[in-house]
Amino acid sequence: MFDTADDIHPLLHGAPATTEFKKLRKRIVRDTREAIEQYGMVERGAKWLVCLSGGKDSYTLLAVLHELQWRGLLPVELLACNLDQGQPGFPATVLPEFLERMGVPHRIEYQDTYSIVVDKVPQGRTYCALCSRLRRGNLYRIAREEGCSAVVLGHHRDDILETFFMNLFHGSRLATMPPKLVNEDGDLFVYRPLAHVAEADCERFARAMDYPIIPCDLCGSQDGLQRQQVKALLDQWEANHPGRRQKMFRALMNARPSHLLDPALFDFAGLSRSVGIEENPTQLSTDC
Repeated sequence: MFDTADDIHPLLHGAPATTEFKKLRKRIVRDTREAIEQYGMVERGAKWLVCLSGGKDSYTLLAVLHELQWRGLLPVELLACNLDQGQPGFPATVLPEFLERMGVPHRIEYQDTYSIVVDKVPQGRTYCALCSRLRRGNLYRIAREEGCSAVVLGHHRDDILETFFMNLFHGSRLATMPPKLVNEDGDLFVYRPLAHVAEADCERFARAMDYPIIPCDLCGSQDGLQRQQVKALLDQWEANHPGRRQKMFRALMNARPSHLLDPALFDFAGLSRSVGIEENPTQLSTDC
């Protein structure tokens, strides 16, 4: 599958020839295909706006989607998009030069949302919520202008897990980032094809390919973010019990409303006993 330079997309040219990297690449491609198929993301002939921040996750997303398209396994048109939000020191030429060199169709959009965020968010508060809303609104606009049916984001398995625990600890709800949703206006899909891919795999892949990674200094420079605390907690659990992240992620795919407490999801009040069945009181405690 990965033998000759002529048989791969330019984004994969120069890939390490080691067995370890080939296994990593195969795993990422497999996990991405699995998510795309499982959550019904493909509409044949559709056009996707692939959001590229310049971080390791978005480079991995861009490469694997073009790999699948290159091999005829993803029958959609791909348009890469970077939203330059006006952050001081942002290297504005890195992404356009990279995309041109790779022959990737793209659009670079400049919108100074940074100044709005800094002006509106009180000192000491995190920028993430407002920054995300402004970014998402601009991406929806661009998707409509480009005739795209979906906005495609680079959130991976660990982002989804962290969001679940953020909602659990701080939002008093069981919810996370879904792999597929429809926006509030009902005219665009939002896809997360890396939903099954581990963050560590994205990190290893992007570093091994030597992509020009751009850090997010806007959020990353702030200490004490709730998400960083959750990440540290998950890191500790994983260190103590390897494989725990994947088990928790699988639990999100195995929800049982009848064994939770939300009457909007399960009709507890409407439960009835089977007529003629005599209960054994000693067994009630083991019924779940």
